[in-house]
Amino acid sequence: MHKFKRVALAVFVLFLILMVVAFTLENRQPASLVFLGWSTVQMPIAAYVILALLVGMVVGPMVAWLLGRKAGRGH
Repeated sequence: MHKFKRVALAVFVLFLILMVVAFTLENRQPASLVFLGWSTVQMPIAAYVILALLVGMVVGPMVAWLLGRKAGRGH
């Protein structure tokens, strides 16, 4: 059973990597983002999406940790 879980995890990770590669190859069109008058350099659309995902993976837990500390201090 332990070997099956390890193989299933490996297959899942390989599938996830394949999906990221396919997404990146399908979205190579250059784009520039504009926000409040600020403009970014042109990069592939996939780069912006993956960058937003990575920033969210860092910022989300940090905000949860900070809010958790604040809530714990009040009690």
